[in-house]
Amino acid sequence: MKIALIGGSGFLGTRLTELLLHTTDHEVVIIDKVISEKYPKLTRIGNVLDRDALCGLLQGVHQVVLLAAEHRDDVTPLSKYYEVNVKGMENTLYAMEANSIARIVFTSSVAVYGLGKENPNEATAVAPFNAYGESKLQAEKVLENWYGTHADWNIQVIRPTVIFGEGNRGNVYNLLQQIASGRFMMIGKGNNQKSMSYIGNIVAFIAYLISEESIGFNLYNYGDKPDLTTNDLVYYTGKVLGKNIPTLRIPYSLGLLGGYVFDALAFILRRKFAISSVRVRKFCAVTRYDSSKAMASGFQPPFPLQEGLRRTLESDFSAYIKINSQLASYENS
Repeated sequence: MKIALIGGSGFLGTRLTELLLHTTDHEVVIIDKVISEKYPKLTRIGNVLDRDALCGLLQGVHQVVLLAAEHRDDVTPLSKYYEVNVKGMENTLYAMEANSIARIVFTSSVAVYGLGKENPNEATAVAPFNAYGESKLQAEKVLENWYGTHADWNIQVIRPTVIFGEGNRGNVYNLLQQIASGRFMMIGKGNNQKSMSYIGNIVAFIAYLISEESIGFNLYNYGDKPDLTTNDLVYYTGKVLGKNIPTLRIPYSLGLLGGYVFDALAFILRRKFAISSVRVRKFCAVTRYDSSKAMASGFQPPFPLQEGLRRTLESDFSAYIKINSQLASYENS
């Protein structure tokens, strides 16, 4: 098949392209606003907000993987979430129908569940707590309504947990960097469990769904198991880095207050800060999700979760490992 990765120039799309090129005979084209650094020759410049351009770019395509999204915590104005995530879905479906394409994999998000849900599965009631989650949920509804009049389509929706891996510079990387550098402060008790998705596994799951031949509408949570607590993550990071990492603990109420202070400063100064009330709430929340449906589909994750963490730490934090090894050798001499 010829597969179009819309929004495929980023971290997830690059790793998915690599996997598809090395393990399948599929032809891959990347459609994005910017040229892929690793696969510039496969890139076609396009925007999900330009419906007419999408119609032309999807000519000859058999399968679409929709990765394009507005997803940062601090996007302004909030209307951007809905323009890209919802209108982008509508435009993609229009362009697909114009080109007789009836196969799509869409990466949504577990953000549609909101915070404080205890291990939600695909049947759990959704209640997004921010505009990002609400826009992803609306995009899902657009796709579900579309299926109501296109029952012969193959539609696969994935709600991944937070994704991490070698080369990614997202939330998990920032957390690991704080732990490795000794600047990490634990807000709350650290017993909250965090579902995470290693990049090598999530792209393998997407590739697995691309190969799915049956028609229908399927929805999957995705997260690698077993879930780790924040305390587990700190301990395992220290173990791989060869360093005992002490942590300063701050009560949740005080940490949340600090987040509100930074919210006010961001509003007054028109600046974006690494700390916000939303990020404090997300950090301290239990974000554990049931992915048993994905694991019962026949898919086998190629990497255990801790193996993914080890690979990430050894790739992106090799300097810390080298320094800690040298210090240990000096102390033992």
